[in-house]
Amino acid sequence: MTTNHLKRTIRWAGRTVRWDRFGDGPALVFLHGTPWSSALWRQYAEALAEDFTVYLWDMPGYGLSSKAPDHRVDLGVQGELFAHLLDVWGLERPHVIAHDFGGAVALRARLLHGRRYASLCLVDVVALSPWGSPFFTLVQQHADVFEQLPPAVHRGAIEAYIRGASHRGLRDDHLEMLVRPWSDTDGQTAFYRQIAQADEKYTDEVEPLYGTLDEPTHIVWGAEDTWIPMDRAERLGTLIPHATRTLIHDAGHLIQLDAPAQLSAELTRWTTEVA
Repeated sequence: MTTNHLKRTIRWAGRTVRWDRFGDGPALVFLHGTPWSSALWRQYAEALAEDFTVYLWDMPGYGLSSKAPDHRVDLGVQGELFAHLLDVWGLERPHVIAHDFGGAVALRARLLHGRRYASLCLVDVVALSPWGSPFFTLVQQHADVFEQLPPAVHRGAIEAYIRGASHRGLRDDHLEMLVRPWSDTDGQTAFYRQIAQADEKYTDEVEPLYGTLDEPTHIVWGAEDTWIPMDRAERLGTLIPHATRTLIHDAGHLIQLDAPAQLSAELTRWTTEVA
């Protein structure tokens, strides 16, 4: 997988946001989730850049963006930032593809901050309570302890956690790409901090507004997702008017790595339809 090189920066509320733009055509923005970065979307972005101007970015606290310990990284902050980025980029109605809690970020920018989308594709997203694994709950209760784990123990814990998001199993290079941003001292504290600040109130706040979404919306889910089971896709589809759904079999939460051919075909089909 292509190494995550984001060549541009934006400063916002003391944070440094790393991002990049490439390709030609209508605007298409990818949003990553946790504990991932835009690197997870890179190969899909490069493929769709043949038909779109693609925007990739790392949320503060993730990937190549800043990880200052005094900066909050919760979904409320990320939603405000995404709305700001759309203004800075001059994008009034971009196409949006979001994974994991990137879905909640996109939905909050849309429903609470007045931004509009040409289309919205939600891939195994955080959008409905309950969410968060038992590991999430444990970390939230003892984040200060986890931040002090010896580096080797921390790496073992995060590798096991990330492996659990894949149904088919991860290649060594993919695992390294996902683990690397969290491996140094700043990354370790940032990893546990973002879990400690995760809160279902940020999705509960927007869930009653899902019925007001009027742009074309498509929901894609890995049938074997154990982090966010596929019943959420069914529930979300009933709450968003006219939403369509596609279930990809033999794929878990890391659908980008479990089923790259199927997901690529589905995203190409969807973006061709709505472009």
